[in-house]
Amino acid sequence: MGGGKGGADFDPKGKSDAEIRRFCCAFMAELHKHIGADTDVPAGDIGVGGREIGYMFGAYRKAAGRFEGVLTGKGLSWGGSLIRPEATGYGLVYYVGHMLEFSGAGSYAGKRVALSGSGNVAQYAALKLIELGATVVSLSDSKGALVATGESGITGEDINAIMAIKAARQPLTTFQNAGHVKWIEGARPWLHVGKVDIALPCATQNEVSKEEAEGLLAAGCKFVAEGSNMGCTLEAIEVFENNRKEKKGEAVWYAPGKAANCGGVAVSGLEMAQNSQRLNWTQSEVDEKLKDIMKNAFFNGLNTAKTYVEATEGELPSLVAGSNIAGFVKVAQAMHDQGDWWSKN
Repeated sequence: MGGGKGGADFDPKGKSDAEIRRFCCAFMAELHKHIGADTDVPAGDIGVGGREIGYMFGAYRKAAGRFEGVLTGKGLSWGGSLIRPEATGYGLVYYVGHMLEFSGAGSYAGKRVALSGSGNVAQYAALKLIELGATVVSLSDSKGALVATGESGITGEDINAIMAIKAARQPLTTFQNAGHVKWIEGARPWLHVGKVDIALPCATQNEVSKEEAEGLLAAGCKFVAEGSNMGCTLEAIEVFENNRKEKKGEAVWYAPGKAANCGGVAVSGLEMAQNSQRLNWTQSEVDEKLKDIMKNAFFNGLNTAKTYVEATEGELPSLVAGSNIAGFVKVAQAMHDQGDWWSKN
């Protein structure tokens, strides 16, 4: 499952279901030669949801003559897993919960959380945050940002309405609200949310710039974690990391997507495990396993940073360095154990 990335330059916007299906089938006609349950396992991402996974899985099954866990995010009636749609958002919230606890910031109760995006990751992260007592103050899409104007923030009812809008493949501009949120055309939310405790970019890559990172610090933000892949630019990460080193206990703490958003691929693994066993686990079983995986991801990065990265007293460990080094050590140790390093020497 490894973390590879691939895709296509086909733009699904404005296409009919029939056009989407024909493309997915044509794509899989070639892709099926290169994937398999023990070879490479694709999953959905931007522009690829349950509809597209269904079309591609059907095409794979016909071309390969096998029914196996070769694609994840499948429908529940044909090999999918409970919690898979929610997994990345839930996992992100669970990961940040450990950041809060370790740093002494307590629970989510009373925290103001800014999110970008309005797809699966942002939707389910927002619902879990509300469940845990946080106030969600923003969401966004490619056309602009929704920002809360009242103390109650964006509500669970709002999220459910937005989910229906996105399921119909409509923009956030069609969302009707009772005046407790405002629409900011063409903007990302970070410089418009006022005071904020936690920022969770959940849309796409490079969605937090250096200037926006500085704006979040000025707004009092203490925790940033990526629900999207590479959500922060390198310059933004440098702002966060420099602040962490300089401000010690008053610093912002940043978590990279390779750790914070791993819940989605983790539950993809759980989906494959269920496929292999021909079993269906309950929602609570999958959720508990997800919580354990996110806890392990957090402490793996944290403890690796403590081991390998020199820090001054009172400085929070670098989750960037810890996560990078932990990933490298895992691969390097496997290469050593399997003899692959001999070919390099």
